[in-house]
Amino acid sequence: MAPRSAGSGKVSRDPVQHPLFARYYARVSVAAETRIGMAGVRKRLLAGLSGRVLEIGAGNGLNFSHYPRAVSEVVAIEPERRLRQLAVEAALHSEVPVDVAPGAAEALPVKSEAFDAVVFSLVLCSVRDVPRALGEVRRVLRPGGVVRFFEHGKGGGPAMRFTQRALDRTLWPPLTGGCHLGRDPVAALRAAGFELGPYRRVLMPEKGPTLPTSFCVLGTAWRPMPAER
Repeated sequence: MAPRSAGSGKVSRDPVQHPLFARYYARVSVAAETRIGMAGVRKRLLAGLSGRVLEIGAGNGLNFSHYPRAVSEVVAIEPERRLRQLAVEAALHSEVPVDVAPGAAEALPVKSEAFDAVVFSLVLCSVRDVPRALGEVRRVLRPGGVVRFFEHGKGGGPAMRFTQRALDRTLWPPLTGGCHLGRDPVAALRAAGFELGPYRRVLMPEKGPTLPTSFCVLGTAWRPMPAER
């Protein structure tokens, strides 16, 4: 059973509260769809998915219009109230059923082994406890289930990585809703026991200045099947 929609009015607690950043992110993310090609990234991220999908950190719901029709249902978890309200509005225009609900990545409000796929994009940078969150991803995926991810993280030469670490220790997380620049999503997935499939490093934007947020990875992982006895 999917969690109740944020639009039901029955949820009083918000796991995350970043109202100012949420308003900023909502504007910037919409502009990024065309200006830096995020719409194309979303299409590649979601291509070929089917069955029941859990999207963690759905933000303002920009992925929803890119889910293929083979997806039977999307349960979209978003902890921030303002972004969740926008995601509910986006869900109304989706070609696949989308249920938007509150929740934190470290304690997903869904049953174990209930999903064929889990999607997260630009989420692990701001999760408070990455190993715990990825443990939850393993719990809710069926054996052999797929993870699709698009994340930014550490990259560049020594000077850029020093800059990322310095920003992470000072101004960046408080100003950006808990985002961290120097995390390594691929290493985190490996450490959590996922099987890494194809992935590739991309710069966002592909053309223009290279920023501390530019170093991204787009790829696939799987929850391993149980070992045969």
